[in-house]
Amino acid sequence: MNDIELQLVDDFSLFDSWDDKYEYIIELGKKLPKFDDTFKTNDYKIKGCQSSVWLTARHDNGLVFFDADSDSVIVKGLVSMLVSVLSGQSPSYIIDSKLEFMNHIGLMQHLAQTRSNGLLAMVKQMKMYAMAFQSQASQ
Repeated sequence: MNDIELQLVDDFSLFDSWDDKYEYIIELGKKLPKFDDTFKTNDYKIKGCQSSVWLTARHDNGLVFFDADSDSVIVKGLVSMLVSVLSGQSPSYIIDSKLEFMNHIGLMQHLAQTRSNGLLAMVKQMKMYAMAFQSQASQ
């Protein structure tokens, strides 16, 4: 796990109940940088999420940077965690990342099935962007 994942695990350990953890997830979502509304189109919408989630990625100096937004406060918090962990990393790091923090904080066990599927769809899309950037870089 990288330092950001370890920090998330640490932060979540401060809360006793999942109600408090959900509140913290919502707070994390509020800290996401403003998302450019021009990207709120089907081209950037993640398929497989019950809520609307938009994700953009750019490749700069060998690193991938993500921006995201959602119309759901919980989902916005979930994607903000992924952005904080994966943004600013190399494509190969993103592709190989196991995102162990999700298991350590018990995220997958406490999310509804549809949210769990949506979270996995977000991870898949971020890894697909990384694969595309890695492929472009090797040409």
